[in-house]
Amino acid sequence: MNTITTKDGTQIYYKDWGSGPVVSFSHGWPLSADAWEAQMFFLASQGFRCIAHDRRGHGRSGQPWNGNDMDTYADDLDELFRELDLNAVTMVGHSTGGGEVARYIGRHGSKRVSRAVLVGAVPPIMLKTTENPGGLPMDVFDGFRTAYLADRSQFFLDIASGPFYGFNRPGAKISQGMIQAWWRLGMQTGHKNAYDCIKAFSETDFTEDLKKIDVPTLIIHGEDDQVVPIADSAMLSAKLVKNSTLKIYPGGAHGLADTDKDKLNADLLEFLRS
Repeated sequence: MNTITTKDGTQIYYKDWGSGPVVSFSHGWPLSADAWEAQMFFLASQGFRCIAHDRRGHGRSGQPWNGNDMDTYADDLDELFRELDLNAVTMVGHSTGGGEVARYIGRHGSKRVSRAVLVGAVPPIMLKTTENPGGLPMDVFDGFRTAYLADRSQFFLDIASGPFYGFNRPGAKISQGMIQAWWRLGMQTGHKNAYDCIKAFSETDFTEDLKKIDVPTLIIHGEDDQVVPIADSAMLSAKLVKNSTLKIYPGGAHGLADTDKDKLNADLLEFLRS
């Protein structure tokens, strides 16, 4: 397997497909690099080098007790970029991974980055605060943690079969394959790592990171995203990122990489070639 070892001894697994200009992919919670396979296969077939890592505690990477926070996630990604000597990277991040992209640029700059894509991403901040009155209340995330500890397997099934893909909407075309694949990836995640990551994706404030993004940025979000509601995420991020373009998928859910893969693939390719 392709792995690097970070400065704290954590092994980070990554996929490296194709050759050409580099596109990196940061996955959502509680998944792995496999969540990006449709995009990686498509873009690698179009002449791009596609690299996706399993975040620490997720997938095939190590499961350390500590470091399950956005600063460390960004530092792990920086170590991967340095180890592989990647430059002019187009960074793509979904959900929690979108936060990882924002924090990477906010923390390490854009010297190695040419473009960024945020898909259904959690920035600026998911949690309702005095400064962010439109966010979700802490009770929502406490509910996540309670359900996770009570029966994480069923909790993951409930997410995948409901809000993640919009399968709980009237008339939705339900895919049992998508549900089972999501559950399988989730169950590969370290127990404490996935638990800690709930705090990381919900409470981290990326406002200042977004202001530091100085590369062309494409923001893509589903209009009917029930996991990361668009009004308090993409609509705000588009105002904070200076050189950004916002694309809204009408009726789109959170899991766009699967439910709208052809449209997303085409939009990514157009952005990469622009």
